[in-house]
Amino acid sequence: MTEKIARPPRYITYVPLTDLAPAARNPKRHELELIIASIDMHGLVEIPVVDERTETTLHGHGRRESLIEMQVRGMRAPSGIVIDEDGGWLVPLLRGWSSRSDAEAEALAIKLNRLPGEGGWNPRELAEVLEDLATGDAELFDSLAIPHDEIDRMLGKVDPETLPGGIREDEPATLHLPDDGDRDELSPDDEGRSPHSTCPSCGHMFATSR
Repeated sequence: MTEKIARPPRYITYVPLTDLAPAARNPKRHELELIIASIDMHGLVEIPVVDERTETTLHGHGRRESLIEMQVRGMRAPSGIVIDEDGGWLVPLLRGWSSRSDAEAEALAIKLNRLPGEGGWNPRELAEVLEDLATGDAELFDSLAIPHDEIDRMLGKVDPETLPGGIREDEPATLHLPDDGDRDELSPDDEGRSPHSTCPSCGHMFATSR
């Protein structure tokens, strides 16, 4: 049974995009064109976070800038945005957190940007997902905007024959072949396996660079 909380410690509210103020300092760089393309395709999914003490953006500066640019360009309002009676964009914000100091606010802002990427990727599962996207929906695969050399580097850790459709798909993914030494990428062995991280369905798309 779901209980109603009279005053939830965290809540979502909509405010005018023009009222969403940036933090005094924000060292994070943003690829605005990629963010704009993602928001245009999927809508605004990850909403900005506000620091109640400073009443400025804690997390979501890239989304804020991207939404402003989208509005300036005359682009359609993405899903997740509400249009007010004057045509302005109302943006959802996560509210309810208040920093104790500027130092804490800046430390948390860095953590919110940095920590999600620290865990890295599960090579086999990533290879499977990328293969499915590449063969099933090229537009979504291209929208990932992952450089080919980065894909090669990540997928070079997986023996393609252990991926779905490979001749040994029921085996656990091989991350390093016996003669790899300390290298991250696959290399040929006595059975003549290819020195490429080639997905069974994608062919050369995931060929490992040498």
